[in-house]
Amino acid sequence: MFVDRERELEFLERKWKEKSAQLIIIYGRRRVGKTMLLKEFLKDKGGVYFLATADSMGENVKGLAEKFAELTGREYFKEVEDFGKLFRYLADELKNERVAVVLDEFQYLMSLKPGILSILQKVWDEHLRDTGIFLVLCGSSIGMMERVMEYRSPLYGRRTGQWKVEPFDIRAIAEMLPDRSMEELVKTYAVFGGVPFYLDLAKGLGVEKAIREKVLRKGEVLYEEPEFLLREELREPRVYKLILKGISLGYETLGELVNFTGLNRGNLSRYLDTLERLGIVGYELPYGKRKRGRYYIKDNFFNFWFRFVYPNLADLELGLVDEVWVRVEKDLNAYYGRMFERLIREMLKMKILDFGQRRVARWWHKGEEIDAILELDDGLLFVEVKWGRLRRREAERILGDLEKKAERFEGKKKFLLIARKIDEKGGGMMDLEDIEALVR
Repeated sequence: MFVDRERELEFLERKWKEKSAQLIIIYGRRRVGKTMLLKEFLKDKGGVYFLATADSMGENVKGLAEKFAELTGREYFKEVEDFGKLFRYLADELKNERVAVVLDEFQYLMSLKPGILSILQKVWDEHLRDTGIFLVLCGSSIGMMERVMEYRSPLYGRRTGQWKVEPFDIRAIAEMLPDRSMEELVKTYAVFGGVPFYLDLAKGLGVEKAIREKVLRKGEVLYEEPEFLLREELREPRVYKLILKGISLGYETLGELVNFTGLNRGNLSRYLDTLERLGIVGYELPYGKRKRGRYYIKDNFFNFWFRFVYPNLADLELGLVDEVWVRVEKDLNAYYGRMFERLIREMLKMKILDFGQRRVARWWHKGEEIDAILELDDGLLFVEVKWGRLRRREAERILGDLEKKAERFEGKKKFLLIARKIDEKGGGMMDLEDIEALVR
């Protein structure tokens, strides 16, 4: 089932319609749906889709040669054993005909043949740039694919476009799971984020059952998923796991993480920068401040895994799923609450929830927190988020507490409470019923 990705398809179609040769880089984390996107784009177009493997360069060249022979009807391609010559001969056959060539999992070719970017640069400059080729290099190793685009890369200045494919937002999750209630969608987002592959695995199950069957059970694909992704992307996964464990335990500032990990500040900062670049970790500053920020695990599934799976791996290795589930279930509602706050901030930043805000940020100071502060044209909107079922009187009390916390701020102020359910909602109150109307 193909959902969402309108912006990505619009970008690819726009580049396709340009008359010149195109060299496009598509990248993003594994399982985010890059392959499905490219196959959808190729549906009504002439071209080749080639999935590279880690086997050997010779096997990859052989497979690509067969694809080119099929595309052009020229059997001589099957005799070609050189990657550069394949594209040189393809340029001779193509001339100005618009043809797409997609090289998926391109990072494998980079590993097998370190000089492949220089080969591509040469063949692009001498043969491909004056043809109608639409060449797409697609990869799942974000670090490697960013090397393709950096200033020192042989392909620097040759690429004509790039797109980082991101996980689904809540609207696309709702489109992919149309039978789920809004409460179930929030829980699904909290555990699996917007990664299409994870959502597909959980599709026929309730969230809690999906956790038990697909995450906590040894042998299932999601059981070791974060460890697998760290090993694939990073040279020192052990150190990165230690940092992520620290953040999951509540060590959120640089100083706290230095003490927890034993790393010096310079090295730790570099590791954290890498995790930020990969989209695994985020950093946020309190509203109105330029320092004293906090790190958090930005990837929802990594966040869930390091909170609930990693500390219980010893028992899970022994198959003690039921015993671990008792411990997980006890803290799951509080986790949903924290992730509901994150979802609301995300919806505010994307203006799915739109109050005309120019900026959205959390605020905290000496034990006090405000879930979101919105800068409006005429003042500030303060937002409190609760994963609870509230009576009208409880909701009014929470809004009163929010007004007290906001006393330190100047200017015109408005207040909003968003909860799972509010009986007899009044002004300045929203619940999942209102959120669902915006999402679906």
